[in-house]
Parts: sequence; C-alpha cells; structure tokens
Amino acid sequence: MNGIIILPLVPLRESDSERSEMISQLLFGEKVQILETRERWLKVCNLSDQYIGWIDRKMLKNLSFEDENQLSKSSVFRIKVALSICKKTTSNETMFLPGGSLLFESKHNEYLMFDDDIKVDESDITINEQSTGENILHIARQYLNAPYLWGGKSILGIDCSGLVQVVFSICGMQMQRDASQQVENGKVIDFISEVQAGDLAFFENEEGKIIHVGILLNSHQIIHASGCVKIDQIDSQGIISSLTGEYTHQLRVIKGILNN
Repeated sequence: MNGIIILPLVPLRESDSERSEMISQLLFGEKVQILETRERWLKVCNLSDQYIGWIDRKMLKNLSFEDENQLSKSSVFRIKVALSICKKTTSNETMFLPGGSLLFESKHNEYLMFDDDIKVDESDITINEQSTGENILHIARQYLNAPYLWGGKSILGIDCSGLVQVVFSICGMQMQRDASQQVENGKVIDFISEVQAGDLAFFENEEGKIIHVGILLNSHQIIHASGCVKIDQIDSQGIISSLTGEYTHQLRVIKGILNN
C-alpha cells in the first residue's frame, strides 16, 4: 500500500522510536510505499528517492485505489520558493510549505489535500522549472543562512545533500538523498577552471569516503551547508573557510550535472 505526506515536513527516522536519529525528512506531497506496519510506526520507502526509514503513522494518509487514480490524473507542481505561505480552502487555516513540496492540482489555484484543498500563490510554484545553472543558483541562494540540520530538507534546517536534492528537484532533476549516492551522477570535470554554475563538488574524509557536497557558483565559490548554508571560497585542494582562511573540506571530485 502507498501513502502520501499531507503535513509540511515529516521526520524520517532510522528506527521506530521518537528517540531514533532523524535520517531525512519527507516533504508535503511526497508519496511513500509502506513496507512494514507496527502499532504506532510505519517503515516506508520514499518513492521520490527510494530512501527508507520509519515515520509516525499519524503523519501519513493511506491512499485508496480511488485516491491513486485521482493523483494520476492531476498535474504535478512544486513549491519553488524556500517557504510558501498557503491557506486551507475551507477552514482558512495557514499552512507553511517548504521548498520542493509536491502539489497535485485539484482545480485552478487549488491543490489536493484530501481533507481540505489548499490555495497557493501562483508565483510560488512551478511545473517545469528549467534545469540551468542560473536557476539552480537562484534557488540555492534562497537557503543562505539556513541552519545545518542532519537529515534536514528545509529552510529551517538542512544538510549538505538535502540542499542539493531539494534545489535540483525544484528544477525537475531528482537526485538521491546522500552525497555518497549523488556522486555517482554526472560527468567528471577534470579541472576546477572548467566548471560551470550548478556543477557539484564532492569532498572526502581521511578514509576516502564522500562526506560532503556543495553547489559551485563558479571556479572559486561554492554554496554549501556547513554550520549554515553559506558561500565559501574553493580551490583545487578544497573549501576555504571565510572566517578562518583555513581548509575545511578536502576536494575529491567535481561532477557536471546540468546541460548548461
């Protein structure tokens, strides 16, 4: 059976406990496959990126055959701003939706929520944002100063690979969840002087494991989540802290993802 997220942001946990580590988050409108059911918890697979974890079953709506049929016939939009202020149609309650959230159109300017449709500012949504370096950087800059949060995927807390995944998803490119998975995409850029806006830089630890990722603005600047989302200097060795002038991340490889 499948379900759909109808809350703005749902924690995806490593195990079936509120004390368990949050490994990712599920955004409004994302569909999941239910893999296992326990009294209070559901083990689910996010159908957007195949990431698996546990959620509180109260945070999910089960989808009936009729619901699935309705979704299949609806146009799909994404929130393209870091945070959108929406309104429930019937109750007029406010709902804040994070960037990357999925919306299924019910009728003009109203989007399916099953219990109560929502209204969204048309300037906050996209159905086919172009995947260009310019658009990637425009969206990424909206997250500047967002605090770092392990497993986070929103302006209120985000990690390095979450930033990449959300920004690229808004531009119609679904990336995997972790940096170690994202590095498998794209074409290797041999020299940092050859990078284009929107290319991805990956960084390794002393054991050679990919542990960090950021989005390149150009051959000497990168936007990434480390402490917060910020822009730092980069060279062929790695990221240089704007505060200390010291290297903080060792560069492993640069990948071209876009067709700029």
